[in-house]
Amino acid sequence: MKGLGLIPDQGFLLSASGVSRRCTLAVLAALALFAFFTAAAKTSDEGVVDDRILFGQSAAFEGPAASLGIDFRDGVLAAFAEANAEGGVGGRALKLISYDDGYEPETSIENTRRLIENDGVFALVGEVGTPTSRSSLPLAEKHMVPFVGAFTGAEFLRDPAHATVVNIRASYRQEAEALVDYLTGELGLNRIAVLYQDDTFGRAGLEGATEALALRGLNLATSGTYMRNTTAVKRALLTIRNADPQAVIIVGAYQPASAFIKTAKSLGMAPVYAALSFVGSGALAEELGRIDETVLVSQVVPMFDDRQSPLAARFRAALEKSNPDSEPSFVAYEGYLTARLVIEALKRLGAEPTRQGFLDLFRAETTFDIDGLRLTYGPEDNQGSDKVYLTAIGRDGNVIEVARKGQE
Repeated sequence: MKGLGLIPDQGFLLSASGVSRRCTLAVLAALALFAFFTAAAKTSDEGVVDDRILFGQSAAFEGPAASLGIDFRDGVLAAFAEANAEGGVGGRALKLISYDDGYEPETSIENTRRLIENDGVFALVGEVGTPTSRSSLPLAEKHMVPFVGAFTGAEFLRDPAHATVVNIRASYRQEAEALVDYLTGELGLNRIAVLYQDDTFGRAGLEGATEALALRGLNLATSGTYMRNTTAVKRALLTIRNADPQAVIIVGAYQPASAFIKTAKSLGMAPVYAALSFVGSGALAEELGRIDETVLVSQVVPMFDDRQSPLAARFRAALEKSNPDSEPSFVAYEGYLTARLVIEALKRLGAEPTRQGFLDLFRAETTFDIDGLRLTYGPEDNQGSDKVYLTAIGRDGNVIEVARKGQE
C-alpha cells in the first residue's frame, strides 16, 4: 500500500499522510517503548530473561520407561522449587519445559529441536536413555546448548570431544564392573548371562559385562535380547535358560526386566539377578511385588533414604514440598542432584549467565560440593562422579544397600 511504512518486528503499519509530525513522534516513541518491554519479556536465544531461566527436557513420560522420566523430572522440579522459594538464582526463577518422547529417538530429536529453536532454553537437562541421547546430542552441539545430566551411562557421552556434555553419574562400564566384581568375587559365581535391550543402551551394558568378565578370565555364558519399548522377552529367556546361568545381568527398563524375572520363575529358574541403574529399582520393585528371588541393582547416587545424610534429608523434604504425591527414588534423587549442580554452576556465573560461560566452568579443573557430595570435572573429564553403589530389592519390595568388601 502506497504511503504505508512497516515498523520492523512490531507488525504495526503507520500512514505517512494525515498525521502530524508531533503525533508521528509520539507514536514512534510509544512503539519504541513497547518494543523495549516486549524484547525484555521475550526469551532470548540463551534462555535467560529478567525474571527467569528456561531449561528443557525430552524424556519418556508414557510407555515402558515412563516411571524413569517422571521421577527424574520430579527431582529436577523439586530442586528448582527449592531454589525459587529462596528467590531463584540472581533474582531469576528456574523453569523447566518437559516434552514426552516415549523413549523413541525420532521423537526426542523433534522435542530437542523445539526446545532449542522455539522455546530457546538455556540448557537441556535429564535426557532419559542412551538411544535418545545419541539422537538429540547433535542438535545440542550444533547450537552449543549445554547437555546436562543425561540419565544414561553410555561411554560415548564420556568423550571430552563432546563440548556441550556434562555428566553426573558413573558409566555403564563402571556399573557392570561393580556387579561382576560382586557376583564373581563375593558370591563366587562364574556362569553369568546377560539380558539386554537391542539398541545402543543394551549393547553398552553387554560390552561392559563382557569386558568385566574377561578381566577375570571368564567368558559370558550366553546372552539374550529384546526390542526396546516391548516386554517380548520369552525368546531371550529360552536362550538364557539353556545355558543354565548362576546369574543374569539385566540391561533394560523395569517392565521387561520384571517380565523376564516372573516368567523365569514360572519355568523353575532361580539365578541371581543383577540390573544396571537404568532399570529404576523402585519401579522394578513395584512391578515385581513380593518376591523370593535375589535382585541386585547398581546405583550411581547414594541412598536417598539415608537418615544420616543432610543431602538426602534435604532431597526428601524438597520432593515432599514440591510434589507430595511423588515417592522418593534413586531416579528422582539423581534428577534433584542434577538440578542442584546446575544451580551451583549458575551461582558461580554471576548476574548474566551464558551458555558458553556455563560450559567453560566444567572444562576447567573444578569441584562442586553439594552438601557433602563432591563432583569433580576437568579439561578431559566431563563426568562428575565415578562412584557405584550396590543395592538389593528385598522380599517386601524395599531397596537396601549391600555392603561390599573394600567399599569406602
